[in-house]
Amino acid sequence: MSTRTISPGIVDAASVRKAVDRQLGEFLRERRTGFRHPRMADLVQLVEDFLAGGKRIRPTLTFLGWRAAGGEGDETAVLRVAASLEMFHSFALIHDDIMDDSDTRRGRPTIHRILAGRSPGERAEKFGIGAAVLLGDLVFTWSDQLLHTASLTRAQTEAVLPLVTEMRTEVMLGQYLDLRATGELTDDVEATLTVNRYKTAKYTVERPLHVGAALAGAGPDVLAACTAYALPLGEAFQLRDDLLGVYGDVRDTGKSRLDDLRSGKNTTLVALALRAGTPAQTARLRALLGDPALDEDGAEEVRAILAATGARDTVEHMIGDRRRQALRALDGAPFTPAAATALEHLAATATRRTS
Repeated sequence: MSTRTISPGIVDAASVRKAVDRQLGEFLRERRTGFRHPRMADLVQLVEDFLAGGKRIRPTLTFLGWRAAGGEGDETAVLRVAASLEMFHSFALIHDDIMDDSDTRRGRPTIHRILAGRSPGERAEKFGIGAAVLLGDLVFTWSDQLLHTASLTRAQTEAVLPLVTEMRTEVMLGQYLDLRATGELTDDVEATLTVNRYKTAKYTVERPLHVGAALAGAGPDVLAACTAYALPLGEAFQLRDDLLGVYGDVRDTGKSRLDDLRSGKNTTLVALALRAGTPAQTARLRALLGDPALDEDGAEEVRAILAATGARDTVEHMIGDRRRQALRALDGAPFTPAAATALEHLAATATRRTS
């Protein structure tokens, strides 16, 4: 297990990503050599390829939570735990792509599409989905293995495991709510924000910060400050995702701009348009969204309606409001100065991104 550290007193996201990637790389090499069936090597390669290009935002926030709560010294344990969260995220994405019937992820074919290409004939699609479910389950197991080989103290284990369990429960609930809402378009903005909170805000920002802070022995005041920063930022992060899913450049996002529209995903952007639109606009949206055969011309019509109703501008304003709320939460937060500065920078990059 790697014991290389990041420069003391400096919280550099790029350095965190590299250190976490070393943990992931070492772990996967152990899986490749420790399980000698030739098919295991193929599965490990699939996971290695899938992990490439990820933003590593959850591991970065785990490390920032640790530093914010005064964590210092040997970073091996926190980096191992951070890597376990990234491995769990890979499981979630593999299954999410199946549920969304997505063709691409990070500019490459999704796992179930890759695996479908490895089976001949009529059973290719069924094999691809089934095999991808199993690979996702395997990656979930590996996230546990990373977590339980982080050499945590008893106190750290007792503090961290309940948070990881809550994180997993919350994201499953969020995904379930999202799945239920897909194809059932409504103007219930609050319902879409509830999905955002569980699927993204708590999972992507709050719980990783909590986990890192708990590793450093954080008390209730630090955890509460993490929440005050995390929830508005996480909501802003998902709102930006909603915009990118419709307006983003595939060269930046690595995903088709048609997927969310074809599936009829009931995002805050869509709910706002349905609430503000004229009867003709809402009727047209309901006719176009959720059509699996929607082409780029139809998508352009949807984008025009989202803009004309003011929904796109409203979402931009909501992102800005939540970013400012997150930054205000840093004022007076009981965080170390270096971590607070890094969290301030992250609030800007996470909400103004193009991918």
